[in-house]
Amino acid sequence: MLEIYVDGDACPVKEEILKVAYRHDLVVHLVSNQWLRIPVGPKVNKVVVNDSFDAADDWIAENIKQGDICITGDIPLAARCLENGADALGATGKPFTGDNIGMALAMRELKSQLRDMGEDKGYNASFTKKDRSNFLNALEVWVQKTKR
Repeated sequence: MLEIYVDGDACPVKEEILKVAYRHDLVVHLVSNQWLRIPVGPKVNKVVVNDSFDAADDWIAENIKQGDICITGDIPLAARCLENGADALGATGKPFTGDNIGMALAMRELKSQLRDMGEDKGYNASFTKKDRSNFLNALEVWVQKTKR
């Protein structure tokens, strides 16, 4: 049975994830460094890890299995999930795949270096209603494809 793992601390689409999970009767693991104040159903496992660096990422990477999906904006975590045979999806609906994860990691490193040199201010685009809709559609498509 496929399960959804959510890198929950900064995830803007928790409600959308739960909507799809309830519709398809799926288990969801909401993993965070702090208690999330969000009402959940019986198949939702709230996992609170310690506040050490990457504790939530480590928990997800250690527990996710082939056929599961991780919802994250953390590119290194997405890479770890792909290495485990799982899928990974960003909050805007963009999938991380074996074909694009290398470029995503390289761009992340480049942007980090540019920020360190003061060449990039590190601003991210606002999360829009279209991003939310794209995510909801992408997760629904993934669930339907995976259940076949």
